[in-house]
Amino acid sequence: MQFVEEIVVDEFLPTVRSMLAGELRERGLTQSEVADVLGISQSAVSKYAHGDVATNDRIADDERVEAVVGELADGLAAGTITPVQALIEIEVLIRDLESAGDLLAQLHEEAIPELADHGASFRVHDPESELRTSERVLSSLRRGLRILENASGFADLIPAVGSNLVACTPDAEGVDDVAGVPGRIFDVKGQATVPADPEFGVSEHVATVLLAAREHGGDAGAAINVRYDPKLLAELTEQGHVSAEFDESGDIAESVAEALEAEPDATVLYQTGGMGIEPLIYVLGPDAESVADTTRSLVAHGT
Repeated sequence: MQFVEEIVVDEFLPTVRSMLAGELRERGLTQSEVADVLGISQSAVSKYAHGDVATNDRIADDERVEAVVGELADGLAAGTITPVQALIEIEVLIRDLESAGDLLAQLHEEAIPELADHGASFRVHDPESELRTSERVLSSLRRGLRILENASGFADLIPAVGSNLVACTPDAEGVDDVAGVPGRIFDVKGQATVPADPEFGVSEHVATVLLAAREHGGDAGAAINVRYDPKLLAELTEQGHVSAEFDESGDIAESVAEALEAEPDATVLYQTGGMGIEPLIYVLGPDAESVADTTRSLVAHGT
């Protein structure tokens, strides 16, 4: 099993770095300066210069690769392009070359012929394919969960019913289009515990709130539930969020709709509880990472 990302790491990056190192040396930069610009060691630059690093001729001979490398070398040597800007340009180039039928996609399908033979209804390199869309959501969700796991004190924000960080596909219609943590996130002896990798269709409650918000004008792609506390609401308001209260004792979708009619710009929904219902706050955002970042910012205000 070989992923296209492995081709990027094993073939594309060594080739482009070798080309950039050579171009920069031709423009008068020293080996040390090249190392600083590319963020690699001087020994690595030496290996590139002496041809000790394997490169891919098809990548090196691609006109777009040559053009981007030349432009970046000019800019980096002149100081008109920063290493971060160069990184972004290369990232964009990689995404273009990963598109269906393009260079990196071809190399991937040549390495795994079964991908090309899988059928016209499925192409892994089609950026709009259901598989890639789902994988992007899961990848975003995993990054968001790592943010929460590394946020000291996040466990204090977890309600008795547990938290769940969820994210949905752009055209989500039901809970099967929303990914979350199976079994939810719980506080186990002061430590936030994620029991399993995220999956689609495993979160009904938080997913329902997210879907209801989207159905009634919201454009959120992710959500999390945390314990209710007026101090947390005040902190979210101070950060620029608009909050809206809804009644969770009835139909959630209808209650969320009514709340959003009153506050159409709401990015925080909350309910203050009732008989057998724990009060909760729901934080909405464009993706799992941004929701996790917002939640992490609340940790200091969670007690």
